[in-house]
Amino acid sequence: MLWFSTGKAISLNGHRSARHCFVPCSRVILLKSVTTTIVKCASGDIAVHQTSGKGIPVMLVHGNSASSRAFARQLNSPLGEKRRLIAIDLPGHGQSTNASDPNHYGIAAYGRLIIELAKRLGVENGVFVGWSLGGHAVLEATSDLPQATGFGIFGTPPLAFPPILDGVFFAHPAMPYTFAPVISPDEAPLYVAASFKNGFTDIAPAFVEDVLRTDGRARAQLRNPNAAPFRDEVKVAASLKQPLAIFHGVDEQLIDGSYFAKLTLPTLWRGTVQMIEDAGHAPQWEQAARFNALLDQFVSDVE
Repeated sequence: MLWFSTGKAISLNGHRSARHCFVPCSRVILLKSVTTTIVKCASGDIAVHQTSGKGIPVMLVHGNSASSRAFARQLNSPLGEKRRLIAIDLPGHGQSTNASDPNHYGIAAYGRLIIELAKRLGVENGVFVGWSLGGHAVLEATSDLPQATGFGIFGTPPLAFPPILDGVFFAHPAMPYTFAPVISPDEAPLYVAASFKNGFTDIAPAFVEDVLRTDGRARAQLRNPNAAPFRDEVKVAASLKQPLAIFHGVDEQLIDGSYFAKLTLPTLWRGTVQMIEDAGHAPQWEQAARFNALLDQFVSDVE
């Protein structure tokens, strides 16, 4: 998956902006315009990619060592035409700059960034959806987004603090890469493959490119004992007032889906986790049509 610029940068509310297009995969090229704005935040210059859809805004937050390109099949789809999707690149990822201070990395810091962007973009009433690490960041931000319409997570098991990992994650040889300050070109494809159903092959080169682009300090900060503590997500989920949607790939290689049954989730959308067949850790890519339909239904129900 590649970026194609369709014009020079322009000014948008004081921020540098440009028009870009997504190429979802090498075999099918379907270009639709997405507006990219660079927003200067406390953590650096943050790339914000928006579609032209209407209604309640939906902010999409990617996972570890990824970028907004992981949401190409949402941005470049009828869902993106219908709804205003806002996909951000976390600091040290994608088109955002690396943070000058590693304390701008980590769950707590990413939660602060979501709050900052929500206020700067005027979307505090939006729906906030996070994939994997991005879901942890969304849970971190919930208490400071009282006007939010709803929240969604996938590939994200709400963690207690301090974390108790037994019964949450499957043992997988790729897991150590999650915290590795350096991932080699040979290791990156192994790490990426863990995000998909075993045997899945429709993986865009951008996933590996994004791993190699990511600032290794961002991964290392996730296990830094001196990093700012994140909120107890089990308590956060149990005390939510807004609807919470949870999507989960049936063929996950990393997260044990039975874990969710152990949690208290009083605002869980439809009263159950939405299981997506034939998908692993990245259902938004593996089963985009099904994922998009669920996300659209969730937004419709809560707006």
